[in-house]
Amino acid sequence: MVRQPPSGPPDQSAHDAPPADILARVRAARPSLAPSERRVADAVLAGPAQVAELSINALGERASTSAATVMRFCRTIGTGNYPQLRLALAAAAAREHARGGERATQGTDISPTDSLDRIVDKIIYNEVRALEDSGAALDVEALGRAVDAVAKARRIDIFGVGASAFVGQDLHQKLHRIGHLAFVWSDRHAALTATALLGPGDVAVAVSHSGETEDTTEPLQAAAERGATTIALTNDAASTLATAADLVLTTCARETPFRSGATVSRIAQLAVVDCLFVGVAQRSYDAATDALEATYGAVQRRRRPTRRARSGT
Repeated sequence: MVRQPPSGPPDQSAHDAPPADILARVRAARPSLAPSERRVADAVLAGPAQVAELSINALGERASTSAATVMRFCRTIGTGNYPQLRLALAAAAAREHARGGERATQGTDISPTDSLDRIVDKIIYNEVRALEDSGAALDVEALGRAVDAVAKARRIDIFGVGASAFVGQDLHQKLHRIGHLAFVWSDRHAALTATALLGPGDVAVAVSHSGETEDTTEPLQAAAERGATTIALTNDAASTLATAADLVLTTCARETPFRSGATVSRIAQLAVVDCLFVGVAQRSYDAATDALEATYGAVQRRRRPTRRARSGT
């Protein structure tokens, strides 16, 4: 089976998408950009309102690159030209400021002097933004095809290590509760052993924020060679993992060095897992509802009665 790499950002102008989507698209595209274009992305993300007021040459200078590179960056993220990028950034900056207040101008990275209240404020803001950006960037068509594949699969094998393993376990538990034969593997050797039993009609799901973790990419590639339908859940649509997959579900989460790869990304991944699971459950709504009630009832007797239940009120 010939694997085609995932397509790039849609070829549309900034006027064709909600204003906030431009920042989501820049964050999603950033990991796969060339170094010079990545510097443009960093300048845009650091100050969208300021960049919206710059000429193309001034932005090139700020990013230590050329106007031609800025134009390539515009095409890469799906804006037709630089004036459209400026308009989209101005609108997105206004929306970010209205949504985040002073956070939009003071930044959201954790600093050594932040109070605990400030830390809570920044973490919640970052996680809400990651969820909104991931929702805006998620390919609903790819999600629908993933739902179809999982709903019809003979078995589903899920791969992930580290923080991504917890996301894989969440998907496994959800699918298992509605009667799907699912397995989760966080050990590379066990995962490779499992792929030897896969074939057409089976599904392999791999979770990796970077998309470059060999312990995750290798089992997915092995599953693809066996003819299984492969699904990648990653933050980088141009990563090795995404390139190896039939279907790519992307998150759009920005991790900082202080919270690298294990906090905001996990929240975004879990949201996509919920979308996938609910889509699968909806395909067999009555049976899924019965299964959820049965599995809930199986542990209900292990719960301590509440004070209200004990008092009969």
